[in-house]
Amino acid sequence: MARLLIFSDIHNDARSLEKLIETPADYYFCAGDLVSWARGLDKMGEVLKPRAERVYVLPGNHESERDIAEFCQRHGFTNFHGGTLLVNGAHIAGLGYSGPTPFHTPGEYSEEELAARLSKFAALKPLVLICHAPPFDTALDRIHEGLHGGSRSVREFIEKYQPQYFFCGHIHEAEGAAIQIGATRAQNVGKRGYLLEI
Repeated sequence: MARLLIFSDIHNDARSLEKLIETPADYYFCAGDLVSWARGLDKMGEVLKPRAERVYVLPGNHESERDIAEFCQRHGFTNFHGGTLLVNGAHIAGLGYSGPTPFHTPGEYSEEELAARLSKFAALKPLVLICHAPPFDTALDRIHEGLHGGSRSVREFIEKYQPQYFFCGHIHEAEGAAIQIGATRAQNVGKRGYLLEI
């Protein structure tokens, strides 16, 4: 049995990150937005360092691919953007960035780019998919009644390929929300995180 701790949207909250890192797990997956506007990454790196060889990081919309690649290289973490990992027969796959936002943050893809990058995971079964962006028009991307901030491409991928599990962040208001999309158990993990046993 392997324990995967998946969390997102720390946004420079070192105390929350310390609590997560104190949780015993075999793998720690940050699903993006460790910081805001790419500032303060090295401070967060110091908090993560005791678990360095078990830490896998995705860029959120507040970090660029390059920010996270260089950050991981400096601190000995794994840059998991577009990456895959086999754990006890399950394929873990990760994709950072969000779709377009009104804020023009550093880590945004078009829906077409998200769809293209997700497509490389289509054949992986069973699949645990970790993205920064939640699926559009679900409880996982609900900002408030009638306003949703997720990705259509992420939703289409989940509906079509039915990963066993899907985890995301990005929309803080939806932290902790969990739903079923067909056979997929999907959750917005937020900074509280979720511990998955495989």
